[in-house]
Amino acid sequence: MSSPVEPRTSGTLDLGAPLVAALAARCPFPPPGTPVTVAVSGGADSLALLVLAVAAGCEVVAVHVDHGIRAGSAAEAEVVADVAGRLGAGFRAEQVVVAPGPNLEARARAARYGVLPADVLTGHTADDRAETVLLNLARGAGPAGMAGIRRSPRRPLVDVRRQETEALCAALGLLPVQDPSNLDPAFLRNRVRHELLPLLADLGRRDPVPLLVRQAELFAEVDDALVALAVLVDPTSAADLRAAARPVAGAAIRAWLLAAGVGDGHPAEAAAVDRVLAVAAGDAVACQVAGGWRVARTAGRLRLEPPDRPA
Repeated sequence: MSSPVEPRTSGTLDLGAPLVAALAARCPFPPPGTPVTVAVSGGADSLALLVLAVAAGCEVVAVHVDHGIRAGSAAEAEVVADVAGRLGAGFRAEQVVVAPGPNLEARARAARYGVLPADVLTGHTADDRAETVLLNLARGAGPAGMAGIRRSPRRPLVDVRRQETEALCAALGLLPVQDPSNLDPAFLRNRVRHELLPLLADLGRRDPVPLLVRQAELFAEVDDALVALAVLVDPTSAADLRAAARPVAGAAIRAWLLAAGVGDGHPAEAAAVDRVLAVAAGDAVACQVAGGWRVARTAGRLRLEPPDRPA
């Protein structure tokens, strides 16, 4: 359920702070006057995104999505509406129902993006990129997953640090929403953020975030090269997969599975690719890949079999 877009006002928040100009210069926003939709949870990153989009001269509508999964979340929309009004931006509130099942983060994300436009701007920072690299490493991702959160016109803040978004909010007197779930160790990303990254900083005696971001950039280059070669490989042909170099065959398999909707938009893990290659080699007749999907082989051809559905 969505609310009507609240009209823009003249804005009362002073964007003349030097930090605003310095950060805006590092963020590739669309040209002034371009209409944009900005996803704003009320946290420091998304508030900074909202501020910088307005400072860049875009015609901004801030959208807050209430997932309805914790107490007090509805009140956060009021915080976002207030900041949007002080900036002279439009505002819209959305309420979604999160589907039941495992992996709350993934289900909430799916519900959220279901009501946001495809070109919505999001406040992913360099810190988010580093966290995603470690998360994907832990699940055995290949080059596509290790590339993490890629550069995109939809992610203007990917070179900005979280400490900078917090400093921007402080400079403007904005009080970001403090989501208690961001401290819950039940969520793996929180443990990476609050435990693993500080440990890496201590062990390496340096900030690991720039190093991890650089690794993500390198993996993105490798993945792009593999994808270009993988289009020459038929992933349903056992002979093609056997003949191709393993990284290229793996890229072809990942592209095939992604196109079929296997893995909820995430590239297949290395172990799943290994199992498919074993089927192609004749070492197995079928294998599980993800989410109940199977790959089976008949007469030199591989096919995808969807999960069994309840009768």
